[in-house]
Amino acid sequence: MNAGVTHIETDVHGSADGVAMISHDPDLARVAGREVRVSQLTAAELRRVALGEGQSYCSLADALDAFPETRFNIDIKSADAVPGAIKAIRDLGATERVLIGSFSTKRRLAVVRELPGVATSISAGGALPAAHAARAGAVRMLSRLLAEVDAVQLPTKVAGAPITTPRAIRNFHAAGVEVHIWTVNDPAEMDRLLDAGVDGIVTDRADLALPLVARRRGRAG
Repeated sequence: MNAGVTHIETDVHGSADGVAMISHDPDLARVAGREVRVSQLTAAELRRVALGEGQSYCSLADALDAFPETRFNIDIKSADAVPGAIKAIRDLGATERVLIGSFSTKRRLAVVRELPGVATSISAGGALPAAHAARAGAVRMLSRLLAEVDAVQLPTKVAGAPITTPRAIRNFHAAGVEVHIWTVNDPAEMDRLLDAGVDGIVTDRADLALPLVARRRGRAG
């Protein structure tokens, strides 16, 4: 957050005691060298796991509470994260500053149905037909496919074909959704995507993205 980030993307898994914990991986092998799943440890146990630089696992509620002005893009990575994510967002009154996504439509909708008004993005099952419709200019069909979401969050290519052409992005916009592209770490590609009209870029390199966006705003001003 010290870099000036106002929006973050994060993933959640459920702990053994039902707490939504921030974790990309389902287990601790890569980050902590332990052959144990997030779902096998309690939230208290996960908070005691050393991840280096004085860091440990953090719950979604902890993060929402620590950064009350920040907007969170939350990927529901597992079914056992659903109840805990709902509770954390509801308890912190954070419905209006989160967007719910998931590769699984079932998991995503399980959260969205319990949080009226929450923003959401298309899941993996809808990505291919939406991408085809956007590329073909079938805006009416695209509007039907995307009627219940606020954004599409996609890689630069779907099924090997680009979906970040200005035409495709215009069609997504005509269907009433924002376009967020992941994961982009090259400034030249960021520039190209912003020129094409995307609304958001998911990146690991906020240190590169933020100065680029500031320069573009300066030119626009």
